[in-house]
Amino acid sequence: MKYLFSVVIFLHGAIHLLGFVKGFQWAPVEALTADISKPAALFWLLAFLLFFVAGVGLFTGESYWMVAALAAIVLSSVLIIGVWSDAKWGMVPNIILAFVVAGAFSSCSMNRMIAKETDEILGRANQTERVVAEEDFSHLPDPVSNWLRTTGVLNKPEIQTVWVKQRALMKMKPEQKEWHNAAAQQYVVTHDPSFIWTVEMDMSPLVKIQGRDKFVDGRGEMLIKMNSLINVVNEKGPQMDEGTLQRFLGELVWYPSVAVSPYIEWEEMDDYSARATMKWNGVTGSGIFYFDKEYNFIKFEALRYMGNKEDAPKYPWIITVDDYAVFDGIKVPSRMQATWKLDEGDWTWLKLEIEDLRYNIDES
Repeated sequence: MKYLFSVVIFLHGAIHLLGFVKGFQWAPVEALTADISKPAALFWLLAFLLFFVAGVGLFTGESYWMVAALAAIVLSSVLIIGVWSDAKWGMVPNIILAFVVAGAFSSCSMNRMIAKETDEILGRANQTERVVAEEDFSHLPDPVSNWLRTTGVLNKPEIQTVWVKQRALMKMKPEQKEWHNAAAQQYVVTHDPSFIWTVEMDMSPLVKIQGRDKFVDGRGEMLIKMNSLINVVNEKGPQMDEGTLQRFLGELVWYPSVAVSPYIEWEEMDDYSARATMKWNGVTGSGIFYFDKEYNFIKFEALRYMGNKEDAPKYPWIITVDDYAVFDGIKVPSRMQATWKLDEGDWTWLKLEIEDLRYNIDES
């Protein structure tokens, strides 16, 4: 899409050369009937140069393109007003480009916010050289300790920070038929349970979604923007706190040594399942982990708020596993699906694949 907009910028900028040519009377310009002085013609040339610089910057991925484009749009608009009857339609691309530039500035602002929040979360990490030992499993139900052995965390360094790169297919509404492609990454801190998850999703060629979920100090937040400009979701509150904690709990299968943490209590349900209850900073959430006969994790189920209103209902939220992979010697689910079990039927809204996963990272 950026290449298309680069071409639009180049073409729109080139049209401004007509004003330059008209002012210096180098050739007849029938499209412009108004008189243009030579000093004004130089401003038409400057508008062309600014658009050209903006187009090159956008094409090559340089951030300066936004400043050049903004200056070009302002100058172009002033020039068009001066010859309004001849050039009024030139305001249409200016308006379109103004929205694109505004979105780019907003996206940069959001990316800076995310970078700052990520650094703050990783700054909470308690980096030690502690190794997971057999005695760490002594208080756990058999299904959980057996699962931990299958993952390979025994005798390996305790997982304290995590980075996960993900590719996903997503649906925004239960009635939606088509899947949207998305790319995401997540940073996690385990001793002071926190995470920040960011996602970019293409809804259509002209509509992009940028989102950020985070969980810090037992508080959850969700921010989703369309084209980096319009807030689609901006939520926080008790329901969000509990739901985000449950997400952290369910995703511990990617960082299994967290299962021995003191803020998680386990209760054996049967030979192949156990309930986990997590308590952190006044927030409590629980869910049930299911394992197969080889004690591979196969499903997580929690009763979770759907929505953030005070009267939001709770529905079963289920994660299932399609495949496994080994990262840093630890076996984890690598392809998963997330499903809400609603009154009107199941809504599988997420199909997720891990592309990369790294443990005990130092920085983002």
